Amino acid sequence: MDYNFSDDFLIKENSKFEIKKHNTSYKGKINKDEAKELLEIEKEKLRLLQEKLYADGSQSLLIVLQAMDAAGKDSLIKHVFGGVNPQGCEVTSFKGPSTKEYSHDFIWRHYLALPAKGKIGIFNRSHYESVLVCKVHPEYNLSEKVWKDVKQFDKKFWGNRYESIQNFEKHLANNGTKIVKIFLNVSKEEQKQRFLDRINEDDKNWKFSSADVTERGFWNDYMKAYESAINKTSTEYAPWYVIPADQKWFSRVAAIQIIIDKLEEMNLQYPEVSAKEKSALEDLKIKFESEK
Repeated sequence: MDYNFSDDFLIKENSKFEIKKHNTSYKGKINKDEAKELLEIEKEKLRLLQEKLYADGSQSLLIVLQAMDAAGKDSLIKHVFGGVNPQGCEVTSFKGPSTKEYSHDFIWRHYLALPAKGKIGIFNRSHYESVLVCKVHPEYNLSEKVWKDVKQFDKKFWGNRYESIQNFEKHLANNGTKIVKIFLNVSKEEQKQRFLDRINEDDKNWKFSSADVTERGFWNDYMKAYESAINKTSTEYAPWYVIPADQKWFSRVAAIQIIIDKLEEMNLQYPEVSAKEKSALEDLKIKFESEK
């Protein structure tokens, strides 16, 4: 099974990305059974690469997950990262900012959650909420107390936000953090079905929120916001990947391969053991083997 999802779903810098041209139900030539088999193979590969990332200790990996409600972010994290060492991988789910977080700039809280060298960090929602939900609902920006009127949120304002995000990500990339940004591209029809499943199945009722339905009413606005954000911020050092998400089994296997490809690009190395240390290890080996 030879697939190249990294190339298939990469949004190149200045490529004029249009959401309507990306099929949310695309699954290529792979079927569900093949994808399930491939996912297990890739999970073992990911586990070994994460171990090597930790041992190398010179770089980190930041994965940014963005999507509409019910697109499968939580289940993707569960199925893709279920086999890695939890000590070397941390998930941060960003909700609406707190009063303390609003007292700082909009990227401040994301700095605090960045992965240390040798680790993988996953942002479930991220700094992009400031150019997504806050673009659809610009009044939210007033909570930062810098601006007094929504009329101030003009083209220049949003341009500054995109520039801040680019600078933030470039700084990370220049200092040893590889960045993978994934947009799970689910259709409005599939979202509706998943909402119905949450209502119809008792064990999924807890997942349903009436606020999700309210946001669904802004679907077209969100699509425009995603399109602009991806076009403005997909760069060589922090690329966006737009993955079809109507089939969860497909989005998981596509995502894990993209993540593995990024780890392999790092050219990770296990620390070298000196001749003196090797000699000491051989002495210890002899000692242990001679024990009775």
